[in-house]
Amino acid sequence: MPVNAREPRRSKPLRLSIQNFAHLERLDLTFGDLTVLVGPQGAGKSLALQWLKVAMDGRQLVDALRDAGHPVDRPEVLIDLIFGNGMAPAWRDGETEVVLDRRVITPRSMGRAGDGSETLFFVPAHRSMLISDGWASPFQKLSSDTPAVARLFSQNLFDQFSGKDAGTLFPVEKRLKKEIRNKIDAAVFHGGKVGIEEDRQHARRLRLTHGEMHLPFMTWTAGQREFTPLLLGLYHLLPSTQERKRSSTHWVVIEEPEMGLHPQAVTAVMLLVLDLMWRGYRVVLSTHSPHVLTMLWMMRQLKERKASWKRVCQAFDVQNQAQMKTLAEAALLKDYRAHVLEFNGSGKVTSADISRLDPGSDDEQVAGWGGLTYYSSRFGDVVREAVNEAMS
Repeated sequence: MPVNAREPRRSKPLRLSIQNFAHLERLDLTFGDLTVLVGPQGAGKSLALQWLKVAMDGRQLVDALRDAGHPVDRPEVLIDLIFGNGMAPAWRDGETEVVLDRRVITPRSMGRAGDGSETLFFVPAHRSMLISDGWASPFQKLSSDTPAVARLFSQNLFDQFSGKDAGTLFPVEKRLKKEIRNKIDAAVFHGGKVGIEEDRQHARRLRLTHGEMHLPFMTWTAGQREFTPLLLGLYHLLPSTQERKRSSTHWVVIEEPEMGLHPQAVTAVMLLVLDLMWRGYRVVLSTHSPHVLTMLWMMRQLKERKASWKRVCQAFDVQNQAQMKTLAEAALLKDYRAHVLEFNGSGKVTSADISRLDPGSDDEQVAGWGGLTYYSSRFGDVVREAVNEAMS
């Protein structure tokens, strides 16, 4: 398959190792172009991804905390400020270790990680909670109970809401490819328009307009409330110029992109993820959705079989295949990986690489996609046994 001349150079896999932080006993995570983390509630996927952010952009986080008036000279205080109040005891000197590609990260050194710019853009879970009364909160207005990655994301939304271009926020022609924009509209907004409008008290607020109806944020569906800040956050990474990507940002983390969404909308989000990869970003997702891993499995299968780019368009039901050809071709060149975080017998969490996603594997985590297909398989087994009993 010929490589598009504008295709960004592929990067080597990146390894993050975490030992003995909170309930994370041993994680060994290797990141490709698209990496998905799965695991049960409370397993620590978010903690692992926050450490990835710290290891890349520690200086940015510390600078933001200092600028907001927080004391950042004491390591234990810094752990609380970054991960949320109460997290300081999670770091145990002499036991806890965080390593990113052989570079050791500690509370004392994290302020020197990165050059102060944003290498990794982090989209947190529970995004809708950052929008109060239709308006995003700036960094300093959010309490230290809120992890620093969420505060940074909220500041990004605040800047967008306050900017000169904060009129119509969706649909915007220059931000998204037409096919992706149409998929999002059909799955999430159904002809509605998202924008910033003044209310009767002349306060500017986020609104969804359908014909004569101008709906305030809290009247939207749960999926619309979770997806909209995700989309607007990603606008930060989608230049409206001829440039593919932001020059200083190379990684995107999205926690639980499926929150509140119908599978049709999740498919639209995953098409947007392929677009981010085409632009040159490396994407990391955490998820509880089998739908997300199904897409990952499909892309690995198509890549291994050297399938035509048209199969990618077919899978996403893309009508204008000519427009999406380069995106689909790029997707077939990417490195897809998956890891599961799982509790062991002592209540601690370890990780396992399940990238093969082989349903026939002897490894239950690989065959069961980190537990995401366990219950559907179990339910099917029960029905099959009941049918056999009824026929006997």
